[in-house]
Amino acid sequence: MQRRLLHIFRNTPFGRETLLQSVYFCKKVKLELAIYIPEFAKFLMYFENDVVQVDLDRSYLTSPDTALMNASTIVGQGDLEAEFLEPKDFPASSLPALPINFDYMSCPRSISDRSSRIGFGHIGPKVRRLVNAARFPVLMPSSAYKEWHSVAVFFGGAADAITALRLGLHISTTCNMPLDIFTQVENDSRDTYGEAIKDSGLDGEVKNSVREWHRFEMGKLDDNLYAVPHDALVVFGTYGHHPLKQIFFGSKLERICAALPNNFLVVGPKHLART
Repeated sequence: MQRRLLHIFRNTPFGRETLLQSVYFCKKVKLELAIYIPEFAKFLMYFENDVVQVDLDRSYLTSPDTALMNASTIVGQGDLEAEFLEPKDFPASSLPALPINFDYMSCPRSISDRSSRIGFGHIGPKVRRLVNAARFPVLMPSSAYKEWHSVAVFFGGAADAITALRLGLHISTTCNMPLDIFTQVENDSRDTYGEAIKDSGLDGEVKNSVREWHRFEMGKLDDNLYAVPHDALVVFGTYGHHPLKQIFFGSKLERICAALPNNFLVVGPKHLART
């Protein structure tokens, strides 16, 4: 089966930018595109061990009479075709259920708050829960359409970082783009990070595919983030043994999201690789 990305369309200028980014991502990563144009302010996603109710802000219901035409125009201009989903299951009154058999999903950093907050690193609670439950990575586009020409993986040595690195290597190979690794060295010696990669069996692929591994042994993370290319797709993972709220807020990941204008690809603890 062809791999697919799910996009929830918002018929606004901001929604146009995120759909443009999804179209670009699909073309680069060789995915089919599935688009859902909401008719309701909420929908459900039934994952293996969790049911996520996604609450959309009212802007997702803007001008429903032009939404299909506008989305079709954007997809067509990108020389891509899309499947428009029409939910058939309504397990709760006025709450459609969307399928979950996707390989990626695209959504802003917040899907239940106005977009004015997104530029300040705010990641909405619904997106955090979605990342936590989904078996697919979540693409968080930048606030304006932005092409990317390399892949940047944040690597801290833990299991989630290995998962993100595998995904970054796959995307780099598929798109024929360079890949860089970024590590903020803390208490562990720099050798520890290399040993984690060796133990995962990725050492050969990393040696052959990684353009540069930036190991920051000095300076603050906020200052070192300047080294991340502005036109890179940033890939990182979340820790499966911590609540996502603790990871995104008051942590390195929150600071990364607040500081960088890049597109992000986030890998959750339930991620099931299918390359």
